Amino acid sequence: MLSMLGGLALFLYGMLLLSQGLEKLSGGRLEQILERLTSNPFKAVFLGGCVTALIQSSSATTVMVVGFVNSGIMKLSQAVGIIMGANIGTTVTAWILSLAGIEGDQFFVQLLKPSTFSPVLAMIGIICIMMSKRERQKDIGTILLGFAILMYGMDSMSSAVKPLAHVPEFTNLLLVFQNPVMGIVAGAILTAIIQSSSASVGILQALASTGSVRYSMAIPIIMGQNIGTCITAIISSIGASKNARRTALIHLYFNLIGTMVFMILFYFFNGILDFSFVNEKVTPPGIAVVHSIFNITATILLLPFAKGLERLAYMTIKDTKEVQTETRAREYDQVKLLDERFLTTPGFAVAKCIEMTRNMALLASQNVGDAIELRKNYSKEMEEKVIQSEEEADRYEDALGSYLMKLNGRDLSGRDSQIVTMLLHCIGDFERISDHALNIMKAAKELKEKSVQFSSMAIEEITVMENALGEILSLATKAFCQENIKMAESVEPLEEVIDSLKAELKKRHVKRLREGKCTVELGFVWTDFIHNYERIADHCSNIAVCMIELKDNSFDTHEYLNELRRTGNRGFIDKVQMYQSKYALP
Repeated sequence: MLSMLGGLALFLYGMLLLSQGLEKLSGGRLEQILERLTSNPFKAVFLGGCVTALIQSSSATTVMVVGFVNSGIMKLSQAVGIIMGANIGTTVTAWILSLAGIEGDQFFVQLLKPSTFSPVLAMIGIICIMMSKRERQKDIGTILLGFAILMYGMDSMSSAVKPLAHVPEFTNLLLVFQNPVMGIVAGAILTAIIQSSSASVGILQALASTGSVRYSMAIPIIMGQNIGTCITAIISSIGASKNARRTALIHLYFNLIGTMVFMILFYFFNGILDFSFVNEKVTPPGIAVVHSIFNITATILLLPFAKGLERLAYMTIKDTKEVQTETRAREYDQVKLLDERFLTTPGFAVAKCIEMTRNMALLASQNVGDAIELRKNYSKEMEEKVIQSEEEADRYEDALGSYLMKLNGRDLSGRDSQIVTMLLHCIGDFERISDHALNIMKAAKELKEKSVQFSSMAIEEITVMENALGEILSLATKAFCQENIKMAESVEPLEEVIDSLKAELKKRHVKRLREGKCTVELGFVWTDFIHNYERIADHCSNIAVCMIELKDNSFDTHEYLNELRRTGNRGFIDKVQMYQSKYALP
């Protein structure tokens, strides 16, 4: 028993390492494919199967889909196919584990046995982890080491339980599972406890190596394992939207209905044809065959009735007319919310944070443009738009800030950890840019309410600064959204020019004040405009520098800027001179 528990611990830890390594290596790309390419139900089944086979976890795929539906990224109808595909994809693990049951003395047969190649994989894996400096190679090492530990655990469990074949109490206990209902219940409970159908199938395969498990016992247990794996999605849907809870229910209904149909058909035909294999001893490959046949058959039978499963979920969790209207009204907002279920796959969660921060960048940039337009043509509608956009930017910062801090505590790859640090810097700058847009709107409103206007010369001067501001905002936003370092490197030279413009505009304003061409009251508004323009340029500079430092694996902004000015970088000086010429004051 102790040897079996030790083998089980190694087995589960190996599966965890393997899954984490695969997830890090994919960098969230697999989940992004799921998000974008699920319009066709057959394509959704195929993608769900492929992603699950690659990340070695149907639970992770299903929880991810619950998150997609909860955040409004995916429709409930799209989720059905992925769930079915995930059930097929998880059978790959059983086939891998069945390698442990290969028997034969031939050289090539011996090479296929895990006991032959697992030590080699473990050695290669640990060398990659300890000696490589590249993140990708470390992830590959984690995958190899995880697979080797998984196989060692499987082998340990099999060796530990083999003596049980001669223990009457054990064989008598297994006879209980010849009752299909008891077998289904046992499989469901075991899988629900360890929350992994792949792991529970592996345990069954280890027990099968004793030679005491027959097909009549194994088939109901495998059916139950498919039902038990639904518990993870059900738990993850607690507190989620109604559609997210319906997604978890569809997963449960698919496995429940699939199990009932499969068992009815199997025992019906067994009663007529009397299948000879039913009382034979099952082998690990035999369990993999049954697992695959069930999931593939269930998908073939139920895919044409995907709409029926969806309707069944709607019948279970009903919507009132008021709730339906409210859900539609919230649909746009939900797209912008980050779902905590994505934290289980950090690579994808980082990708969603980048996407949301890009939306925030575009919002802040547009808000500045709208605020500047108010100086030229004031309207109540545009004022409301600027206020709403600023409030939305605040919501972005709150949601992203909290989510990124949670994500920072996860097991991130080196690259993802750097991206999270950069995003934490940048969201504050984007939010401050939107704050300055609100300040510009208030300055424009003051001009309107007091019915005053700048002189024609002052307007010409401030227009030059606004044009420069428009370009630096465009550069910083595009650089961030397109991950364009070349554009980012052009931001700081333009920021230097905007600083000079602010200083010169203040001098000219003081001169007009002395000559009586401007009032003190109007001067305060003028200062508000140019001060906020200059602060926006500063935040654009911060964003660009963060991007450059991400590339250089460093986040010391002041050091970077001091070094740039101290060394007299030729490219930097040339760009400053180019922008000075472009934005020369009249």
